[in-house]
Amino acid sequence: MKLSHFEFNLPDELLAEYPAEHRDESRLMVLNREKQTIEHRQFKDIIEYFDEKDVLLLNDTKVFPARLFGNKEKTGARIEVFLLRELNEEQRLWDVLVDPARKIRIGNKLYFGEDESLVAEVIDNTTSRGRTLRFLYDGSYDAFRKKLTELGETPLPKYIKRDVQPEDEERYQTIFAKNEGAVAAPTAGLHFSKHLLKRLEIKGVDFAEVTLHVGLGTFNPVEVEDLSKHKMDSEEVFIGPKTVETVNKALKDKRRICAVGTTAMRAVESAVSSSLTLNEIDGWTNKFIFPPYDFSIANCMITNFHTPKSTLLMMVSAFAGHDFIMKAYEEAVKEKYKFYSYGDAMLII
Repeated sequence: MKLSHFEFNLPDELLAEYPAEHRDESRLMVLNREKQTIEHRQFKDIIEYFDEKDVLLLNDTKVFPARLFGNKEKTGARIEVFLLRELNEEQRLWDVLVDPARKIRIGNKLYFGEDESLVAEVIDNTTSRGRTLRFLYDGSYDAFRKKLTELGETPLPKYIKRDVQPEDEERYQTIFAKNEGAVAAPTAGLHFSKHLLKRLEIKGVDFAEVTLHVGLGTFNPVEVEDLSKHKMDSEEVFIGPKTVETVNKALKDKRRICAVGTTAMRAVESAVSSSLTLNEIDGWTNKFIFPPYDFSIANCMITNFHTPKSTLLMMVSAFAGHDFIMKAYEEAVKEKYKFYSYGDAMLII
């Protein structure tokens, strides 16, 4: 398939600036692949589609406050620093993006906080906007990380033009987030409330946790018409023995196994054994899933509505079928579903 197969018209007003008032009351479009039907529901109705011993695969990554604002030495120019990943704990080296990048060169120093107690020195250029920073801070590593958290803000996607608000700290985080390391939320999981998870648990649905630390590479635009030439950035992934046991038993028993989000799907598809069961993994994945693709683990998927030509739309198309997905997206635009990170949800069965 080609990049141009994933183009559609998405009006700006359908990009969700705010989350739904209640997590589990966003809208839900249900696609049935076998019957080729589309239903319109509310997210909390999802419980009707699961039975005892079905499995929900949850990405338990936790978003850290990755966006900082500092001032350049001498000129005092305001610089945005987006923390991507820690390169060396001992030396406090970080891979970051800076904006505006043209002003930031090797050797420059940036000062953070009103008291300027946190300083960073630029030690390398990595890409046009990418830099390697060495943070200088008098204090223990724990104190340094605490300082980063204090000074950072919730890294809402750039399409959200408004200022970050206090509620974003909670709402741009799943309720099951626990392993810090993502710079973007696994957004399909944002729709689950504690009450809904409890109801699913009472019904006998099993939960299996995977960790995939979402990086900004997920959102990088695809710039080649031939999709086989697109390279995904690597993201850290971990799947432990308990999840492997739960999932493989469900596979054997032919239960419904539902990946909550493209990140959970990419995690399990990066750890498939030669016998098409799930393996443990502790490493990195740059897996890019686009049609045609045979999925080995999950037979059900919850996802948000994605933007045109995105790798996320491509994965969903591979799972549900390209023509069916494009028809569903046409319907979503017509019915004014909300798209992207704070948007509505889709269940594909």
